[in-house]
Amino acid sequence: MEFLDKTSSEHRLVEDFLLKALKSGASDELYEIVKHQVAAGGKRIRPAMTILCCMAVGGKSEAAIPAAAAIELVHNYTLIFDDIIDRSELRRGLPTVRAKYDNVMAILAGMHYREAIFEAAKQSPRPTEIEEILSSALRNIIEGERLDILFEQAGREAEYIQKMMYKSISEKDYFEMIGKKTAALFEAACKVGGVVGNGPPDQVDALSRFGWNCGLAFQVTDDLLDITAKKEELGKEIGKDIKEHKLGNLVILHSLKELSEVERNRLFEILRSRVIGEAEVNEAIRTISSTSAVKQVCKVSKDFASRARTSLNILPISEAKNTLLELAVFIDRRSF
Repeated sequence: MEFLDKTSSEHRLVEDFLLKALKSGASDELYEIVKHQVAAGGKRIRPAMTILCCMAVGGKSEAAIPAAAAIELVHNYTLIFDDIIDRSELRRGLPTVRAKYDNVMAILAGMHYREAIFEAAKQSPRPTEIEEILSSALRNIIEGERLDILFEQAGREAEYIQKMMYKSISEKDYFEMIGKKTAALFEAACKVGGVVGNGPPDQVDALSRFGWNCGLAFQVTDDLLDITAKKEELGKEIGKDIKEHKLGNLVILHSLKELSEVERNRLFEILRSRVIGEAEVNEAIRTISSTSAVKQVCKVSKDFASRARTSLNILPISEAKNTLLELAVFIDRRSF
């Protein structure tokens, strides 16, 4: 990720800022829990986007540090709850917060993150606007998470979920879900960068579109990696979406168009099984891989990355803009 090297000094400041925000008001015992999520690492793509977008409209990188930290805190806040909801054991090659400290402690850690997010936002230039952008993104993420749960085919017995569960989903449904759950935060990361950099409205809008399309490309690529990656590269289980009964994966949706009725019924049988073991996961992956779904979804990711790059045409030439263009390529081509 060479593009991150170009913001390495700013990233150290972001890291220091977000750790300080998490430390504020936390006992030593609680701090041990809340810092686990960010200490586990991560690509830090979203804060990099905030900093670069600020610079791309002529702002100073230092002005973007609090907002970039707030964006990364939002991201990790959502991951903590996502892991609780999905009962995940592993993230970034390490135990999740819930796996290491229990669900109750993970919920409390998430609540602490929520406060740290808006404390960071208050220290940003134009704090009211930043808070509004973050609040809107969080509402979208919550709705996206709700849809993702309802796209699952088994594994949850609550009456509401059983009643509202989607037995089939369209690509329109899928893109609504990932737009809210994933793309909304990428959009926010870029928009707050443009805002704290005091960019003109047309440039801030262009950065928002860039973030939105990068977010869609990122999630589509995540879907691909869940089916095709190696565990040691990805840092989490392969076939996790299958094991979690998820129909909201674009590779799965594309494969269903090509499979025979027998194969399609068998794939649904696996996704709707109460417990899905490794043998079933591997069978499902083989079935999906027998179609052209992976190839087709690769094209979808490239298209979103291309749209993202085109949206930056309005921006003046700069090193920051060039780095954003590189970042869009990385998001599409990444293997982890």
